[in-house]
Amino acid sequence: MGGTAAGPVPSEQHDFHLWEKRVDALMVLCSTKGHFTVDGLRRVLEDMGADAFETMTYYERWIAAVNQNLIEAGVYTTAELGRRMSEVAARGQTYGEATGD
Repeated sequence: MGGTAAGPVPSEQHDFHLWEKRVDALMVLCSTKGHFTVDGLRRVLEDMGADAFETMTYYERWIAAVNQNLIEAGVYTTAELGRRMSEVAARGQTYGEATGD
């Protein structure tokens, strides 16, 4: 967390997972559309508290912040999000299950 000693920052490069790239793209698209600002994202990230920084990955925190900002902006409700998540989960765990292949 900002302002606390955490040791050296790793500088080696790594390949990002596809979902991490999608989180980044979603953040850029939604902020470009005016649904939130960098300050709005930072506020939600800071409100998460220290536990989130211990238990969640960088992109897990970012998708939570994006989601909270989209709900606050009225893009969708938590009920709508829950319904959509259920629909997606019903497709199956793999791409093959989802497409019937």
